Amino acid sequence: MNRVQKQKRNYSAITLEEAMLLIGRDTLIRWQLNAPPRPPSDFLREDMRRLEVFDLETSEQAKTLLIDALFTEIVPEHPNLKIWKAAVLNTDTLTGVADYLMARRRAYLATPLLCVTEAKRDDFDRGRVQCRAEMYACQWNNRQRGHETDVFGIVSNGQGWRFYKLERSGDVYETDQYGMKGLPELLGALEYVCAECARNVP
Repeated sequence: MNRVQKQKRNYSAITLEEAMLLIGRDTLIRWQLNAPPRPPSDFLREDMRRLEVFDLETSEQAKTLLIDALFTEIVPEHPNLKIWKAAVLNTDTLTGVADYLMARRRAYLATPLLCVTEAKRDDFDRGRVQCRAEMYACQWNNRQRGHETDVFGIVSNGQGWRFYKLERSGDVYETDQYGMKGLPELLGALEYVCAECARNVP
C-alpha cells in the first residue's frame, strides 16, 4: 500500500501565527541583556575599514560580510564553538537552510544546535518569523538526541541585530535592536549570547 508522505514546509513559507504555534506561545517576552559593552579590537577596526570597499547596503550577500566580521571577532574566544554557514536544518515537518548555525566545535555538524542566525537585507519581520521556526527546529533536533538546552537566535541585516532565546519551557525572549553605531554594546550582546552557547556545550 502506498502512503502519501506529507510534504515538509520551508521556513520561508511559515507565517507568524504558524511560527508561534510551533513553539506553543502567542507572545514574546522582552529581553534586557544587561551585557557590558565590549570595545572592538584593532583587528576588527581594520577589518571594518577594509570592508568599506564593498557596497554593504543593497544585497544580503554583502551584508553577510559584516555578520562574518562580528562573528570572527567573538566566536574564537570560545574554542568549543563553531559556525556552519548555509546549514541544512530539518525536522519531521520543516525543511530549509539556516544562514548560520552554531554548534559544538567538531569535524561535523551535530546536536546540540545552539544558535541560529538569519541574515536579511531589510525585512526584519520576515527574518523574525524564520528565526523562530528555525529555533524550534534546533530544539526539536536537540530533543531527538536527548539534549535539553536553551536555543538562541539572531536576526541581522549587518547593520541591525536582534537577539532571541527559546527556553526549554517554550518561552521566547526578544531584545531591542542593536546597531553598528553602538558597536561596543552590540559586541557585548553578541559576546553574552556566545558565552551562553559555550556553556551549553556538554
